[in-house]
Amino acid sequence: KQLGFDLGETSPGVIEINPDDIRQELLGILELARSSQKSAPWDVRTHRYHQTVFPQMVNWLPEAERADLVTQFRAELARIENLLAA
Repeated sequence: KQLGFDLGETSPGVIEINPDDIRQELLGILELARSSQKSAPWDVRTHRYHQTVFPQMVNWLPEAERADLVTQFRAELARIENLLAA
């Protein structure tokens, strides 16, 4: 209560992560990547974002699914990098 302000609880609350929601989001990104054959589905900035975030998001899924999804996504990223370079 510094300076008379009561800001209440300052620690963040617990965030509930639903693996099904994460899975749906990742599969949607993967499907978008797969569906783009002639042009990149996103710009370079979004490409870098997905390149970083996708492998982190799979950590919310059961271990058995992780490696397969990352392998599939990395293959699509390599293909999309060629489309971005064109």
